[in-house]
Amino acid sequence: MQQEWIEKGNKYLANTYKRFPIGIAKGEGCWLWDMTGRRYLDFLSGIAVCNLGHANKSIVEALATQAQKLLHVSNLFYTEAQVKAAELLVEHSFGDKVFFCNSGAEANEAAIKLARRYSWKNHGEGRSEIIVMENSFHGRTIATLSATGQKKFQVGFEPMLGGFTVVPFNDIGAIETAASEKTCAVLLECIQSEGGVFVAEKEYLKKLREMTEARDILLILDEVQTGIGRTGKLFGYEHYGIEPDIMSLAKALGSGFPVGAIVAKDRVMDAFEPGTHAATFGGNPLASAAVEATINAILDEGIVAKCQAIGAYLAQGLATLRQEFPFIVDVRGMGLLLGIEFAMDVGPIVQDFLAEGVILYASKGNVVRLLPPLIVEKEEIDIFLEIAHKIFERQNVR
Repeated sequence: MQQEWIEKGNKYLANTYKRFPIGIAKGEGCWLWDMTGRRYLDFLSGIAVCNLGHANKSIVEALATQAQKLLHVSNLFYTEAQVKAAELLVEHSFGDKVFFCNSGAEANEAAIKLARRYSWKNHGEGRSEIIVMENSFHGRTIATLSATGQKKFQVGFEPMLGGFTVVPFNDIGAIETAASEKTCAVLLECIQSEGGVFVAEKEYLKKLREMTEARDILLILDEVQTGIGRTGKLFGYEHYGIEPDIMSLAKALGSGFPVGAIVAKDRVMDAFEPGTHAATFGGNPLASAAVEATINAILDEGIVAKCQAIGAYLAQGLATLRQEFPFIVDVRGMGLLLGIEFAMDVGPIVQDFLAEGVILYASKGNVVRLLPPLIVEKEEIDIFLEIAHKIFERQNVR
């Protein structure tokens, strides 16, 4: 049956993903089952989406309850669910206002538009350039692709949109040189997850915040992957002792239900007025119910603290493996967003893990990215480390 659905998928679905040769039938906690009944330990979490694991009871119940009351009415009306979701985001972040959309790319589009609109209202025309980072990833729309500092994603879609200046990551001097009277914002990720799991340095972000504040250049943090507890804080910026002007969210925000958002200070969000930006499905009652249930579960169940502890446990296990296997070049990241850099192509390693019943994925530059659900237990980390050791031992003798 599984092969039949794979063949149908190849026939009917656009060829835009290099899919694993398995069909997923169900999930529970940190585990997935394919259509043959085989179980897999999930260290991908739907690409940093399922932070609370699969079939989380709180999320399922929230969606079922809301679906029986109201699915959609449009943003021409207030709904209790959307206001509650926005209130939670504001209460637990730097922001004052929330704009809801449907995805990370849409959230970054909204952030780009808001930055330009703010600058236009406060500084007039001609101040629309945004500084972005080499190795970054911000989405698949033309604007967010243009803001992405990786050429491989842009090939065949040129010309890219103007208005973006690309500089090296973790290089404050490069930003100071690139900034001009035309610059309205700087956009970056706390951790370049798609770019190879490179972490922003604390001093770098501190100096960047000081520079942008002095020039009234907005600081936009793309927290699509680092938000909602993934790094061991509710939001990644909390590690740095700074606050951005705009933050984009998606992925884990709805625990698998499609939803995105930007959070911003009043002085910035006030640049949006009726008619300047919109999203038909943004923050609809179902999405908002998922957001509310997700954030409440993260807060009430101590998920952030658990992520810190389990992330440190996993990192220590990886450090031990690195000492034993010289082809492991580096281990880096925060919380449960970790990358293992290898001295060789990691495609076969990813397939070896799949064959052993572990789902994970590669990132740029021979990096295997680890994104387990934040509810993962030490016993499941131990299973992963045991399998990793077995795979790396085989690699050692090749």
